[in-house]
Amino acid sequence: MKIHFLYGTETSTAEILCEDIEAELGDGFDCTITSLGDVDPADLDGETFYFVVTSTYGNGDLPMAAQPFYDKMEADRPDLSHVKFAIFGLGDMVFSETFAFGSKILMEKLLERGAQMVGERGIHDASSPELPEDVAVPWAQEIMGLARAEAA
Repeated sequence: MKIHFLYGTETSTAEILCEDIEAELGDGFDCTITSLGDVDPADLDGETFYFVVTSTYGNGDLPMAAQPFYDKMEADRPDLSHVKFAIFGLGDMVFSETFAFGSKILMEKLLERGAQMVGERGIHDASSPELPEDVAVPWAQEIMGLARAEAA
């Protein structure tokens, strides 16, 4: 199975989290990790499963690395009905009104463009005692179980 991790980050936390998830998924997957800023949404294919991991920046905004991806979806309005994805957000409940909005914004735009979300949006709270990978790895393993079941 081909898996493509797409991340949006300001401090590299989302990128590192993608690496952690990839390491824990084990062998048997053809994985790629890429910044959202380097991906054109129209190039997403139906043969790949996408994990989107993004932080939230400022007042509930996308990180700068994810903004070009979002802007392309907004401007070009590609049909993403062939795309399957899961999304994980990084945030801090100190900012409760905009907690993990970066992932929420991307999730809503992907769904609006027809992409099919597998499972629930995962979220990590930086104010919690848990490390991001302690939340994201079990979430990703559950998502992969759901994705395999849907593919069967």
